[in-house]
Amino acid sequence: MIDFLSTEIPSPCYVIDETQLRSNLSLIKSVKDRAGVEIILAFKAFALWKTFPIIRNYISCSTASSLNEARLAVEEMGSKAHTYAPVYTDREFPLIADCSTHITFNSLTQYAKFGQLAHQKNVSCGLRINPEFSDVETALYNPCAAGSRLGVVADDLRNKLPEGIEGLHFHTLCESNSYDLERTLAVVEERFGHLFDQLKWLNMGGGHLMTKQGYDIEHLIRVLQQFKSKYPYLQIILEPGSAFAWRTGVLIATVQDIVENHGVKTAMLDVSFACHMPDCLEMPYKPVIVGAHDETAGKPTYRMGGNSCLSGDFYGSWSFDKELKVGDRIIFEDMIHYTTVKTTMFNGVSHPSIAIRHGNGSIELLRSYDYNDYKSRMD
Repeated sequence: MIDFLSTEIPSPCYVIDETQLRSNLSLIKSVKDRAGVEIILAFKAFALWKTFPIIRNYISCSTASSLNEARLAVEEMGSKAHTYAPVYTDREFPLIADCSTHITFNSLTQYAKFGQLAHQKNVSCGLRINPEFSDVETALYNPCAAGSRLGVVADDLRNKLPEGIEGLHFHTLCESNSYDLERTLAVVEERFGHLFDQLKWLNMGGGHLMTKQGYDIEHLIRVLQQFKSKYPYLQIILEPGSAFAWRTGVLIATVQDIVENHGVKTAMLDVSFACHMPDCLEMPYKPVIVGAHDETAGKPTYRMGGNSCLSGDFYGSWSFDKELKVGDRIIFEDMIHYTTVKTTMFNGVSHPSIAIRHGNGSIELLRSYDYNDYKSRMD
């Protein structure tokens, strides 16, 4: 258990637990090996490259969504990326191709524009498809909503893929389970299965939350094995992000003030939901706080208030067994995936440090931020 009051850990600070990270990696590798598929790390959910020496013991490749992520794959992961971006530019694409083994194009026009250059650089090219089916309920995260800008629909492909296309890529899941994948695969097979014999690989995208408690691992492996038995010539690729970092760490904050308005008490923190926990507002979802529970009558109850000037930079409410006071630490659980990659320096608020708790219990501070980090962003 992390000693959250330890003076080794500053506030605010993201703290990764190496033991839990390795546990997730072990499970992911076991799925990869047992199902006979390729599972790669999606940087869009987790890109803390100082942990890559740990990750490389289990998983060797990654997926990138931009030139910067593709460069990170080469420079820090030690392997070229599987790359997909909604759109590529003339300036960046040659460099992306240099950093990639696979490139997925979002549209037929993008492939027509850049495909020849990709082939010249020995890149395997694919198309993102839109099966027009997704179980994702939050509109912001549903890539198959009507009018989606992501992927090519079946009617646009008919019976023949463009020359040189070796793979198809779909990404319709978000923190989903194996049964969601099974339903999606049935639709993909129905609408695009007649094209499979023209392919070398099929990328099933991300959103496979296989490290979540209660996820049916055995069902996932059966689904993948059964699919592979039907199409043994296809290399199957999964690229989860959240699953790698699921419940691997916390965000430590400190109560700086307590304000009250019309009976609503807000604990004012040295972190921001808008800047440091954006998915709480976007999804939205209510994170677990160590030592707190859902609002309970008769218990001291507080909203958590962020330190930016955005009016909506708050979330709540949580009840505690005793009154909070200035200086108390607030520990938000499961704050590593999709947080460290999405943070901003809006308002110039102090950015949380990043630390790792190693298996032997020692704390290593990986990164701290200061005025120069903010100033350089505005340069």
